[in-house]
Formats: sequence, C-alpha cells, structure tokens
Amino acid sequence: MLAEGPLPPGWEIRYTANGERFFVDHNNRKTTFEDPRPGAPKGAKGVYGVPKAYERSFRWKLSQFRYLCQSNALASHIKITLTRQTLFEDSYHQIMRLPAYELRRRLYIIFRGEEGLDYGGVSREWFFLLSHEVLNPMYCLFEYANKNNYSLQINPASYVNPDHLQYFKFIGRFIAMALYHGRFIYSGFTMPFYKRMLNKKLTTKDIESIDPEFYNSLIWVRDNNIDECGLELWFSVDFEVLGQIIHHELKEEGDKERVTEENKEEYISLMTEWRMTRGIEEQTKTFLDGFNEVVPLEWLKYFDERELELMLCGMQEIDVDDWQRNSIYRHYNRSSKQVVWFWQFVRETDNEKRARLLQFVTGTCRVPVGGFAELMGSNGPQRFCIEKVGKDTWLPRSHTCFNRLDLPPYKSYDQLVEKLNYAIEETEGFGQE
Repeated sequence: MLAEGPLPPGWEIRYTANGERFFVDHNNRKTTFEDPRPGAPKGAKGVYGVPKAYERSFRWKLSQFRYLCQSNALASHIKITLTRQTLFEDSYHQIMRLPAYELRRRLYIIFRGEEGLDYGGVSREWFFLLSHEVLNPMYCLFEYANKNNYSLQINPASYVNPDHLQYFKFIGRFIAMALYHGRFIYSGFTMPFYKRMLNKKLTTKDIESIDPEFYNSLIWVRDNNIDECGLELWFSVDFEVLGQIIHHELKEEGDKERVTEENKEEYISLMTEWRMTRGIEEQTKTFLDGFNEVVPLEWLKYFDERELELMLCGMQEIDVDDWQRNSIYRHYNRSSKQVVWFWQFVRETDNEKRARLLQFVTGTCRVPVGGFAELMGSNGPQRFCIEKVGKDTWLPRSHTCFNRLDLPPYKSYDQLVEKLNYAIEETEGFGQE
C-alpha cells in the first residue's frame, strides 16, 4: 500500500459501518468522501457526475424525496388546456386558479388543435417549453448571471412588470411541479439561487460565478491593508437599475462609518449579503412561497445546491456511448445499416443538435440524473427505442410518451441525415405523438 501524506490541520479519517473511508473537517464541522490532501485522487465519477461513494448518498436522498412525493400524491388528474401561441398566459391563469394541492394530481396537458393523448410526453414538452418562455425578456423576470454564465437569476428590474410578484408566485409553483412530477426544465438557476432555496448561508465565494469583478474587489479589500492604502470606503453602496442610481446603507448610519482594517470583515460580510439579495428580496420570497405551496421546502433539506440543479435540469452534456448502450430496437437490430447510420449521425453532429434530436423523440433535451438507463415513459422506465416503420419517402416520427423513434428504411446515409434534420428542425408539434 502506498504511503499517504499527512492530513491538513483539523482533519481526521473515519470509516462507515461498511468500511468506507471518509474525512472529517473539524474546522468547518463537515464530512466528505473526498480526500483533502493536495494531489489526492478524487475517486471515480458515477452516472450522477459525482464521486461514486457520494452518488450512493444522492441516490438514497432522491429515493426519499420520490417517496414523499408519491405518498402525498392525489388521485385522479387535472386537465390543462393551452394554445402554443399564448403558452405563458394560458399556463399562468390555469395554474393560479387552482388550489396549490391540486397541482400534485397527475397532469393531463392538451395543446389546442393538436391530436394525441398525454401519456407523459406532452407534459414533458410543456415543462420544457414553458420554462423556456418564462425566460422571455418581454416578461423581465429573469436575467443571465453575466455574459459568460447563462445560469438564471431574478432580474432586480422585474418591478417594471406591475404583475411581477404574482408571476414569481406562479413560477415558484411551476418549478415545484417540475420537481414533484419528475420533469426537467430548459435552463438552470445560479448556484446561489439554489442555496437560497435550500436556506443555506451564502458566502463571498458564491459571488465569483455571478459577478467576478465585484468578487475580486472584495478579495482585494480582504487581502490588503485598508488603512495603509488611504482608500475611502463607507458602509454604503450605490447601484444602477434601469438608469436609476439607488443608494443603500449596509447598516444604520452606514454613510457615516468608514471602513477600516479593524471592521473590514464586517464590511465584506454585509457587502456579500447585499450583493446576493439586492433588489430581489420580495421576488425571492414570493417565488419561495409559491414553491412551498406545492412542495414543502422542508423536503429539500437533505440536498445540496448541485444536487438540486441535477434534479431540476438533468445532465447537461449528452453521453452518446451511454445513449447507444441503453437503446433498444424493433424490426431493426444494432447492426442494421440504418441503425449504424443513425449513431454515425449522432456522433458527427454537435451537442445542440443531439439535444434537439433527444427532445424530438422524448419531449425534453435533458437526460435523467441516472443517465439514459433511467429514461421514463408513460408507464415507468422506458428506454430509447428505434423502430423500423414506413417507406424511405416518409419522415421520421416520434412517440414522446414511449421515447420511440419511427425510422423508415432509408437507402443511404445522406438520405437519413436529410430526413432527420428536417424532422428535428422543421416540425415542432408535427410528427410527434
């Protein structure tokens, strides 16, 4: 056995009842399966994108959450009828007119003018499309964290929409419904937003991903002697919203108190809290109230922010090997030339096109947290299926309720690519059941 270096000060090695090693950080009163020593291997990653030892813990927490959902489910179903052109407003009015507990019933989604029964595929598409619509700048409710971070955060300028608080309550209900019914949303929130949902304390480090410049300025204050620099800082701050400068005192009479080497830790702490909540306190509270009406926030207390993102958004990158390994075939087999061509197309295209293809067949471009082996259909687990159907002049069709692609027996790779591309790009609502 290789000799291992000493642990950092304040750390200790312990073992679970099953003999698995974990590490205790007495400095911060935390435990982890990750070895804290520099250069230590971080362990094999499981299908959840976390170390396998930790993955088992997540899988257990997920099963406990699903149990809570199932044991609090209501009989029967609720019918939500929508028009694609007015998806946001239709969804808003129908969800807000119902008592929150009713939203735990099985969902039956109908798009006006489109045939088909909703065995799960249509509701998956609804969650995906509506979560995309919620981000429409026209509503001014959310914004991207910054130019390099496409995670979403509440827009401090949302008050320009006079109904913004009612909309945030609606979105809170909708996001809770996604978790409750095991559906995915189009885009995820920032990690600090997830931490706020979990009522976890925000730290200065949390600012780095959403506002690097602001973060660096606070780190500069922390690492330099303020008294020697002659820097005039006060316990107050200005910020701009829609061209208007808003002044804020970090504490009572903060305009009169100067930041010194002695009190700068308090200043950094107050600035961190202000930056993470500025202009969005009321919106956040209303969102959480709406969420809590459908899924008690108490049910999430064992998850961390990364796990919450995985539950809501699924995996970001599509693992083609995992996809192919967990696919089945009808009237084709894995060596049929059309099947070989299909996987060639998937491998040669970019991740966005793969996501569009996956959405065409399954109703969402998100992969479950357990990978393609855990794709769900109308009757439970349902693997991705390619079935031989029709003539080579036909377009591919999809059955989102059953994760099935009807792939005609095309005569060449080029023909298959042409037909698939057309089906993916040009047929929203067409060729899907």
